[in-house]
Amino acid sequence: MLTQLTVSNYAIAERVELQFSNGMTALTGETGAGKSIVLDALGLAMGGRADAGAVRHGARRADITATFDIAGIPDARQWLQSRELDDDNECILRRVISKDGRSRAYINGQPCPLAHLKELGGALMDIHSQHQHQSLLRKETHRKLVDEFAGAGDLASQTREAWKAWNEVRTKLAERQQNAEESEARLQLLRYQVEELDRLALETGEQERLEKEQDHLSQADAILHNSHQAALLCTEDETSAAGLVRQALQQLEQLPVEVTALADTLQMLNEAQIQISEAGDNLRHFIDDYEADPARLHEVEERLSAIYQMARKHRISPEELPEFHQRLSAELAELDGGEGSLEQLEAELQNLHENFNKLASQLSEARARAATELDQRIAGELAQLSMPSVQFVTHLKRNDKSEPAPHGQEEIEFLVSANPGQPARPLAKVASGGELSRISLAIQVVVAQTSTTPTLIFDEVDVGIGGGTAEVVGKLLRSLGSNGQVICVTHLPQVAAQCHQHLFVSKFTQKDATFSKIESLDDRGRISEVARMLGGVDMTEHTLAHATEMFSKGQATHH
Repeated sequence: MLTQLTVSNYAIAERVELQFSNGMTALTGETGAGKSIVLDALGLAMGGRADAGAVRHGARRADITATFDIAGIPDARQWLQSRELDDDNECILRRVISKDGRSRAYINGQPCPLAHLKELGGALMDIHSQHQHQSLLRKETHRKLVDEFAGAGDLASQTREAWKAWNEVRTKLAERQQNAEESEARLQLLRYQVEELDRLALETGEQERLEKEQDHLSQADAILHNSHQAALLCTEDETSAAGLVRQALQQLEQLPVEVTALADTLQMLNEAQIQISEAGDNLRHFIDDYEADPARLHEVEERLSAIYQMARKHRISPEELPEFHQRLSAELAELDGGEGSLEQLEAELQNLHENFNKLASQLSEARARAATELDQRIAGELAQLSMPSVQFVTHLKRNDKSEPAPHGQEEIEFLVSANPGQPARPLAKVASGGELSRISLAIQVVVAQTSTTPTLIFDEVDVGIGGGTAEVVGKLLRSLGSNGQVICVTHLPQVAAQCHQHLFVSKFTQKDATFSKIESLDDRGRISEVARMLGGVDMTEHTLAHATEMFSKGQATHH
């Protein structure tokens, strides 16, 4: 709900700070005092159109901030969370308008597009005024109210998601059908390429292993020659390493006396002789066992040649061939009898169509039942509002197209017939401003238990009525307030006497400047204001007594 509104340098208001609570809040004051400032400011906070004339004369800019408690508004919380703008259970909408007409918008202190204010504001407030742009004139509002009244919000969401799924597959199928010739050519190419790669059957890492084996096999003669020479140098002639080490040992062993300092050297030479001998043995065994394999070399070279040729053909490196093979195979599977084939897509589209029809039919049944009950209950409220001859019709028009539509199988529109015998027509073409406000009030009273909009604002819903009907309007507004938050501008004491909170708007002149002031009235002030609304400037004891009685009655009534 709306908890606070701060307005600076807007119209004739220099600084206004208002606190709001649950229930019904009435704004009253003399004509021209500036009652519209609050509603206009809220409209701007919701993304309404602004112009330079909105800025108070002499000020650089107007600043409007509306604070909401969104603990009980899951749609708003989800909207903020999805854009990382959430701040616990508080939401602050701010609009700054420069004197040149430019404006900036903020949500929880973060700059945002004006469209975001409109989108989020629609989930927080609904302003019912006498201008043509109010939400009640939009078909999407009619559909939303009917679905909420029917308790079919979840079913409507499921139907919308079913349409999205159907539409995605329909678009994909249309693209495939449009490019059928091109797709067939692509399919043939893929089959040929995948068959080639299947025959190659290259394994991951195989190319690297073959290249190493090729290096080994191609150097067989050099390996044998060098190994043989190494064996000779180790052990197989007098000048071999083993022979030279043996001669060195003999020289040391023939020393005339034992030299302790050479003991370690003798040991190292003995060990060297043994290791050289073992190395020579190993080399002879290797030479005896080693076989050059020209056939295997030829086989390896042919395999590598095939791999290199395939890589050049597809203009990729040999290392990329296995992953490339997998990618082409997946594309072929999709086009050729897989998930993306025409036959598969057509079957999937048919299944999704049937699923949509099932959900949409259930939604249509719920809407039809709700429409009948809604029309009856609104007719009862309109009779209380001195509009007994007005016929209200929730018109469900079946879609002409056989294809699914985002919101179900029908369009929903509220129609009225202002006079007996006349056909029902759209609200915008029939109802006057005052009638529209009262029709809106009747609708909101009926759907209040199911509406997801927590704050309802009514601008002069009492235009053209009085007496007992005015008292009924007050009761209806108070009833709405008991289920949420209602803010209304009124000229009727019968309405003002029944509100939970009363804001009085006045203006004064100081140093050739005009200012608007808005104050919250206590019980005594509320009685005085009701008296003023009853009797004008000169308040008599009788007027005050009447006001006191009206106020007491209005506050004692429970709805």
